[in-house]
Amino acid sequence: MSIPACFFDTNILFYLLSVDEPKADRAEELLADGGVISVQVLNEFASVAARKLNMPWADIRQILAGIRAACQVEALTEAMHECGLDLAQRYGFSFYDATIAAAALLSGCSTLYTEDFHHGLIIEGKVTIVNPFRDLGQTNV
Repeated sequence: MSIPACFFDTNILFYLLSVDEPKADRAEELLADGGVISVQVLNEFASVAARKLNMPWADIRQILAGIRAACQVEALTEAMHECGLDLAQRYGFSFYDATIAAAALLSGCSTLYTEDFHHGLIIEGKVTIVNPFRDLGQTNV
């Protein structure tokens, strides 16, 4: 099985729950084509959904099951951790953002969909940062 070319940051997945219809629709379209996420993305989603959104665990599990069905899930590895440290130092990313970038890089993805990085940045000459909501009036670049 070939690896899909895009990696999803956690913030993109939360738009599946958004009342902002254009962004929710865009997130659904992107996920319908599949992609890659890491266990870190699953963990971040569960943590925020429970802590900040007060979602019931049954609902969180159901949403995560759908995401896992649509996406290839990459395990967290020591190599990912080391690469994350390198990227945090080189690019000035927060460590957790850097490990997301490392997961995208090490899984062979050419696109990282996120709102948390600079749109158009190319990491290590291999992974292009894309804010999929940029054309929807999103101000975060």
